[in-house]
Amino acid sequence: MTNGTVTNGTVTTAAPAPAKKSGGIRDLGKMFGGGQSTLRQFGILIALIVIIVVFQILTDGRTLQPGNVINILNGNTYVLILAIGMVMVIIAGHIDLSVGSVAAFTGIVVAIALNRWQWPVPAAILLGLVVGLVIGAWQGWWVAYVGVPAFIVTLAGMLIFRGANQFVGNSTTEPVPDAFTWLGGGYIPDFGGGPFSNGTLVLGGIVALALIVQEVLLRRRQKRIGAERAPVWVSALKLVLLVAVVVAATLLFASGRPGTSFPIPGIIVAVLVIVYSFVTGNTVIGRHIYAVGGNWHAAELSGVKIKRVNFFVMMNMSLLAALAGMVFVSRSIASGPGDGQGWELDAIAAVFIGGAAVSGGIGTVIGSIVGALIIAVLNNGLQLLGVSSDRVQIIKGFVLLIAVGIDVLSKRSGGRSLIARFRRPGGDLGPEPSPATAAIINRPDIAPGASGAEASSRPPSTTPN
Repeated sequence: MTNGTVTNGTVTTAAPAPAKKSGGIRDLGKMFGGGQSTLRQFGILIALIVIIVVFQILTDGRTLQPGNVINILNGNTYVLILAIGMVMVIIAGHIDLSVGSVAAFTGIVVAIALNRWQWPVPAAILLGLVVGLVIGAWQGWWVAYVGVPAFIVTLAGMLIFRGANQFVGNSTTEPVPDAFTWLGGGYIPDFGGGPFSNGTLVLGGIVALALIVQEVLLRRRQKRIGAERAPVWVSALKLVLLVAVVVAATLLFASGRPGTSFPIPGIIVAVLVIVYSFVTGNTVIGRHIYAVGGNWHAAELSGVKIKRVNFFVMMNMSLLAALAGMVFVSRSIASGPGDGQGWELDAIAAVFIGGAAVSGGIGTVIGSIVGALIIAVLNNGLQLLGVSSDRVQIIKGFVLLIAVGIDVLSKRSGGRSLIARFRRPGGDLGPEPSPATAAIINRPDIAPGASGAEASSRPPSTTPN
C-alpha cells in the first residue's frame, strides 16, 4: 500500500526512503561493529602494523623475535594498564597527572609490607589495591563533590604522592622477595616437551575457539532481536583475520627460549581489556561516561549522576595506577624513588594516539591499547637501531603532535579520515547509545554529529558540581 497525502483531490505519493546501500567495501565497516570509533581503530591498527613492518626490516628481523616481543610486552605493561584507566578519564572530559606518583607510592608501600613486615604476597597485593582505591576516592571527592578541576587535583596529587614515596622509602631502594616477581615477570605454567611451549599453545587454542563461539552467539542474538547483521562473508573474514592473528601470536610466544611462555603481565592486560571494554560498551556507567564527556549539561538534564561518574573514573584510575605500580616493582625486583616518573605522559599520549578526543566524549579501550603498543614498538625499535634516548623523546613528541593535529584539523574542516570515506555518513560515536544517552544525542539544541568541543556546553575551566 502506498502512503501519501490528499491535496485538492490530488494524491501525492511520498518518495520512498532510499535503501541503505550494502555490499562490497561498505560491508567491511560492519566487521567490528561499524561506527566512527571502529574506523578510527582501523586506522590506528594499520599504523601499528606499518610501524612493526618498518622496524622488522630496519632491524634485520630482530623486532619480531620471540624474546624481543616478550620484552616489549613485559616492559610496557604499566603503560598498557594506565592507558585503560586514562581513556575513561579523558572520555569523561578530565585528565589525571598523578598516576605515576600514585604507582610509585603504592609500589614502595607494597615493597615495605613484603620486605620489612613480612606480609604474604596476596595480602600485600590487596594492600596495594586498597591504597589505590583510597587515593582515588580522595581525588575523586575533590573533583566530583568539591568541584576542583581534575587537572589541579591530580597535579597536587602528583606532588603529594611523589613526596610521600620518597618520605616513606627514605629515598632508597626497597627490594621485594622472589615470590612476588611472578606478577611482573612470570609465565603461564608449561607442561610436556617439544620445541614449543605447550601451555601457550593451549591458551592460543582456547582464545581462537572463544572468538569463533562469540561470533556465532552474536549472530544468533542479532537474529533473535531482529537487529541488522553483517553478511556471512564479513563474519567469516573477520574470524579468519582474528584467528590468524591469534595463531601467529601463539606461535611467536610459544617459540621463545626454554623456560618462557606467554607472560603473566600479558594475561593481566588481556583480562583488563575484556572487562573494561565490556564496562564502557555494555553497562550503564559506561554509557554515562560517554554522555558526560560529550555534553555534561545535557547528560545532567537527562538524569545522569555526573558526580558519581566523575568520582568513579578518578577512583578507578588510581586503582589501575596502583596495579601498574605493583607490576612494575615486581618486574624490577625493587621499588625505587625514581619509579613512575613520566608515566602519566606516556599514558596520556597512548590515549590520544589511540583516537580519543581532546575535548572528551570519544575514545575506546582497544584504541588506547593500540596507541600504547605504538609507543612501545617505537621505543623498542629505536633502541634496537641505536637511537639515543633524547632523539627517541623528540620522535615520540612529534608522533603525538601529528596524531592529535590530524584529528583536530579533520574536525575543523569537517572532513573524514581515509577509512571513513568508504562508509555511509552518520556513524555513531563510540558504542551504540542507550535510550538515556540517545536522548542526549538527539536533543534539538545539539548539532547532529557534533562531538567534543562542538557538542560540549561545559566551560573549559569548570567542573560540574
